[in-house]
Amino acid sequence: MRFFHSPSIQSAHHRAASTTARSLTLEGRVPPSSVVESKAKRMLDVVLGCLAILVSAPILIIAAIAIKLDSPGPVIFRQRRNGLNGVPFVIFKFRTMTVMEEGANFRQVRRGDSRVTRIGLLLRQSSIDELPQLFNVLKGDMSLVGPRPHPLALDDEFRNKISTYGCRFHAVPGITGWAQVNGLRGETSRFEQMSGRVAHDLWYIENWSFGLDIYIIIKTFFEVVRSRAY
Repeated sequence: MRFFHSPSIQSAHHRAASTTARSLTLEGRVPPSSVVESKAKRMLDVVLGCLAILVSAPILIIAAIAIKLDSPGPVIFRQRRNGLNGVPFVIFKFRTMTVMEEGANFRQVRRGDSRVTRIGLLLRQSSIDELPQLFNVLKGDMSLVGPRPHPLALDDEFRNKISTYGCRFHAVPGITGWAQVNGLRGETSRFEQMSGRVAHDLWYIENWSFGLDIYIIIKTFFEVVRSRAY
């Protein structure tokens, strides 16, 4: 497997805060860059997405029952996110909190957050709460690999703080991405955290390849096992 280099987390701030001219050079960069590559990426999403749903079906059923028994509210949490070219879509996740925040009312989860339910904490730590996004992949709203879509409130906040932030919308958002397998999962409330994620997302867009997607998918498995979200 080819070894991929990306910007370090320490230098991510400088890369994400690059000039407007650099931002404009990325305007036409939409991976994959050819029809064949686009179809190959979509085929990978559909095939692996279907397999993942089949394999995880028992987990999906058990998680749904546990959520329903643990606390009142819907099993699936739906929230609007910006997708390719900034077009909004509804993302699916297992509900892990006692609230259903949307828009400007959204507040990121922090360690020890009292809004997270007992079952929700287990689902978040194991990343099982993200599994319903496989249906977003089959719908075509998302890809297995791409920049993680953020809540609309975060997009509005950081679009004005990071000049290249909008370039993230040049790729289909993903369940996992280059930032997530390089230590940038979870909370992004601080500027340094978000600028690091943006830098890695732009690197992915500029260097996309079919092999890179495979590498990220494999690395994601080990990243989920190694580290726990909250």
